[in-house]
Amino acid sequence: MQRPFNTIGIIGKPSDPSIANTLTRLCNYLIAQHYRVVVAQDSARFVQESNVRVCEVAELGAQCDVVIALGGDGTFLSAARAIVAHDIPLIGVNLGRLGFLVDISPSTLVETLTQMLEGHYTEERRYLLRAKIVRANQIIHEESAVNEVAIHRWITPSMIEIITKIDGVFLNSQRSDGLIIATPTGSTAYSLSAGGPILYPSLNALVLVPLNPHTLSNRPIVIHDSAEIEISFCQNKQINALVTCDHIEIPDVLISDKILIKKEPLPVTILHPDGHDFFEILRNKLNWSH
Repeated sequence: MQRPFNTIGIIGKPSDPSIANTLTRLCNYLIAQHYRVVVAQDSARFVQESNVRVCEVAELGAQCDVVIALGGDGTFLSAARAIVAHDIPLIGVNLGRLGFLVDISPSTLVETLTQMLEGHYTEERRYLLRAKIVRANQIIHEESAVNEVAIHRWITPSMIEIITKIDGVFLNSQRSDGLIIATPTGSTAYSLSAGGPILYPSLNALVLVPLNPHTLSNRPIVIHDSAEIEISFCQNKQINALVTCDHIEIPDVLISDKILIKKEPLPVTILHPDGHDFFEILRNKLNWSH
């Protein structure tokens, strides 16, 4: 079968020297198969191979036909945000702990990648969120998220009072420690820990999950992913809030600010090995049916 890919990018966990052996083995394999290999700048120091190109993470999407994320789900999330604008696929190799998104084991790395790079894979599209912080009618910060956008109380023992609107229509007000807005991808992450439901990955949906709400009847709600979500604050005294997009922090959000959250227009394409089964992943990762 004709190869669908020629230039392959690799993003590894930049702070973890333990990836060096697997990263070098991966580069050696790809070069031996006559692929062009480009490694992200912050991972290149772990590669014991001189025949690889090096570029900044932000440039990988423009230079490669496919990107391999080597690490845990956090590395995969960073890679997805970096390449989403370039419409190239992403493959995950699991060197982390849980690994909902990175589904290739290092022990079968060569065998699995050989099949996938020859075109034997399952393709899946996942959408991201875009969060905008609006202050005095000006957008002061924007950030994307694969899993979730979360609003937290910040350096205060008090709950925050949040008003939520969906497409400009009032949903509710709540006193809580915060609110999670999660994609189907993120429904197995922070949202799940906070009591939210698991969403099937292909659903066109988002889930809003309150964090420790003062009123116990304030429960998670699932909405269509085409909606624009507006978050504002209604308390009288000035406190700061913290907004996180996956693991990226946007601190010092003021109670006078608004947070607008909407689905990104372009999805990221994930490639899984043939036989990928979401329900099997749930059973294995969450210890169901054991």
